[in-house]
Parts: sequence; C-alpha cells; structure tokens
Amino acid sequence: MHHLSASRRVLSVLVAFALLLAACGGDDEATTTTTTTSTTIAPTTTPATTAAPTTTTTVAPTTTAISGPLSPINGIVAESDEELDRRVVAVKIDNHPSARPQSGLEQADAVYELLVEGGLTRFIALFHDNDTEYLGPIRSGRPTDAELVGFLDATFNISGASGWIIRYLANRDIHMLGEGSGSFRIGSRGAPHNLYGNTVDMRDFADRNDYPDEIPPAMFEFGDVQLEGEEVTSVSLNWSSDWPNVNYEWDGERFLRSNGSTPFMWMDTEGNQEQLAFDTLVVIFGRRYTAAPSDPSQGVAVPATDTVGEGRVLVFAQGVVVEGTWSREDRLTPFELVYEDGSPLVVPPGVPYIAIFPDSRSVTWE
Repeated sequence: MHHLSASRRVLSVLVAFALLLAACGGDDEATTTTTTTSTTIAPTTTPATTAAPTTTTTVAPTTTAISGPLSPINGIVAESDEELDRRVVAVKIDNHPSARPQSGLEQADAVYELLVEGGLTRFIALFHDNDTEYLGPIRSGRPTDAELVGFLDATFNISGASGWIIRYLANRDIHMLGEGSGSFRIGSRGAPHNLYGNTVDMRDFADRNDYPDEIPPAMFEFGDVQLEGEEVTSVSLNWSSDWPNVNYEWDGERFLRSNGSTPFMWMDTEGNQEQLAFDTLVVIFGRRYTAAPSDPSQGVAVPATDTVGEGRVLVFAQGVVVEGTWSREDRLTPFELVYEDGSPLVVPPGVPYIAIFPDSRSVTWE
C-alpha cells in the first residue's frame, strides 16, 4: 500500500490536472480554459419526487452475517483478504446512442448511472477486486462525480472535462487520470466515442502518481438477508422526456436492462454481445441542480445531482422492492440506508446498479 507525503500528492495532482486540461479538447461537450477561477455551484429548485403507485415494505427482515472476506463494493465473498487490499479504479463511461454497445461494464464490481446534458446519462464503472482489459467508451467528468468516487478514495479515469470542472474535482482531492493513462483510441469508432481503457494499466499509472492504494469503505451495509417486500417483475426509470425509459426485467436471478423495448447490450473484443444485467438495483433520489463556474466565460453550466444530506431510496433485489431513506453527512462518507422505522436497510450481496436519480422524475414497477 502507498502512503504518500503531502508534497508528492500535490505534485501528482498538479501533473494529472495539466494532462487532463490538455485532453479536454478531444471532448465535444467540454470547454477548456487555462485561467484559474473559483467555482460556484448554484442549486435550482425542482418539484417534489413523483411517488411510485405502490406501497413498499418498511420493516427490516432478519439479517445473518456473511462469513469470509467481503467485497466492500458489492458484498460478494472474496477468495482472500489480500485480494481486497487495494484501491478502487473508477472510470466514466459514455452512454450516448453512438457509444453503444459499451464494453467492460459487465465486469465491473458496481456501476453508477447519473444524468448529464440533454437528458442523457453516463456511467461510472467501479473496479475493486475485478479488472478488465477492454472498457469503454470513456468520457469526461462532471461535478457530481466528486460525491460518488471521493468517499471511496478511488483513482478516477476520465477523457477530460471543461477546465473549471477539472479544477472543481482537483480541489476536492479526486485522484484523476486522463487520456493515455491506461487508455487508448480504437479505429472502429469515431471520436469522441472511441476512447477505451485497461484497468490493470490504470492501476500502474495510479502507482506512478503515488495515488492512494487502500481498501475502500463499504458502499452499503451488506448481509445475508431475505428482503421482505412487494414482488417485482419489471422496473422503469424515467430519466428524461427526451429519451426512452431505462427498463429492467427480473428473470428470476438478475435484472436485465433495456432502453425502451431495446435490450441494452455489452460487447467483447470479438464482437460477441450479451444483455447487461445486475443483481441489485439501488435508486438514490437526489435534488437536481445546475452547476456552473463563477465566471460564465470559464465554461458552460451542467446538470448535477445533490447526494449529501438525505432522501428517498428504493432497493430492488431478489425479485422484490423495499423503500427507505438514504443519508450521509458529507461527500466523504458512504451512504447509510435505513427503513422508515430507522433500522438498517441491509443490501444482499451482488453486483449493484446504483442510479443517482433526479427527484423530479419517476420510477415505477410492476
């Protein structure tokens, strides 16, 4: 494990900052600048959460501790403690229609999804005990990313970002890697949807930058639990009125993802495709606001979602849904999930999809 001096960490952040600014020009949604400026995050008021048309269980079931070393990202038992004693590598993944099918999401230990411009979303793929040699397309960072990877002390690989966003992330001690640090362009797709990466190589670059290499805190409280909730066969997330809903179908074992009626596929290096699926869906409702630089000349405003404080949470697993509340004191603490009565909402082990979802939009299920 790496224990850095303050001077070396500052130097590595400055080097990464310069490289990422240089990479910004390749992102068609990013604006670059070399002028240092402060950043203002300006919230906007949004309507209250649209409630789903069903009632969920709020009583905590009996939980049994899982024996063995557990992945802090998904609660799955690992082969050894040594396998878990390393950093998280987080990678921002494109979700534009031209970026599909993506590669490597199916090998992640967990996947966030969050709103960006134009009603589109992007993913953050988290790799802790797992790795992949082919992951992408990789895209640019946004302010909300700091709240999602900071508490994990993750190394964060992005294609770049507007200058003010890079500074925003750097000021929050996000350990960034940019293009060329474990990533490469492929010839079969056009820019900006052609940057791919290898998380093993990203770990090597993180070592060179003396980035932290510590085991992260637990994403949620995991346990051997049989959830007691309403049975679910399908879930629909209405991210935007501009694009089809994201839908999940429970097949008896996992939730299979579709965009509208179109199965959402992943593709390997040989061109083989399969439908993306997750063991658990965690929907964290947050207040949507607009993040912007203090000086409008320094870049464009972007959508953001607040994940500090508390809000509604839905957990879909084992073919049922339960509802509770999430809370966290600041961006450096993990999410705490509880039922209505205040008892812990324990998440069963399994690879989770975590939607950072605007509380002005609706989630429905059948």
